[in-house]
Amino acid sequence: MRQYNLETINNWDRFFRGNFINSLSGFKSVSLIGTINNDGLPNVAIFSNIVHIGANPALIGYVNRPREAAPHTIGNIETNGKYTINHIHPAMMEAAHQTSARYPLEENEFSATGLTPVYKPGCIAPFVAESTIQYSMELVEIIPITHNDTFFVIGAVQAVYLNDENIVQPDGFISIEQAGSITSLGVDGYYGVEPIARYAYAKPNKTPERIG
Repeated sequence: MRQYNLETINNWDRFFRGNFINSLSGFKSVSLIGTINNDGLPNVAIFSNIVHIGANPALIGYVNRPREAAPHTIGNIETNGKYTINHIHPAMMEAAHQTSARYPLEENEFSATGLTPVYKPGCIAPFVAESTIQYSMELVEIIPITHNDTFFVIGAVQAVYLNDENIVQPDGFISIEQAGSITSLGVDGYYGVEPIARYAYAKPNKTPERIG
């Protein structure tokens, strides 16, 4: 097995190092976050570090890059406390990736990328009409990560919208692959998903029971 020590990693070209480390954590969920500023200008940006925090209360977090690198999303969330998270499927993949470009503050990323904003009751922020799984969020807390000047943004789920209610299994499990949701690797790789197995709740000294 080949070893890559820290000295070796630190001496790599920064783009090579970035791709290597970004891929190291494995496949990740990838979604579009929709926000809006005080002037009513919508913003949409792709994020691949969205994580479940808890179910009761229903909390989901994401990591925002340093403010100078990605100021629009976090700034809008700080302003009005509302945002949306929208799954990505293959038909919208190129437009979703394009939202990672550094558009100026005054430009509407929806218009620039060809995505469609849609507004729903109870949420000032736009959803992405093309998305098959959407949910609205309310800001709970922003935690600065001082070691690298990033921010962990924690929000509470307010409402969920599914294009097909049949993807929700009798036990509440959402079969998101049926909605066409994709996953990501690194900063620019996108992948389809397919189910392999589900298992019953694990208990000591008992063989795992396959349930799906």
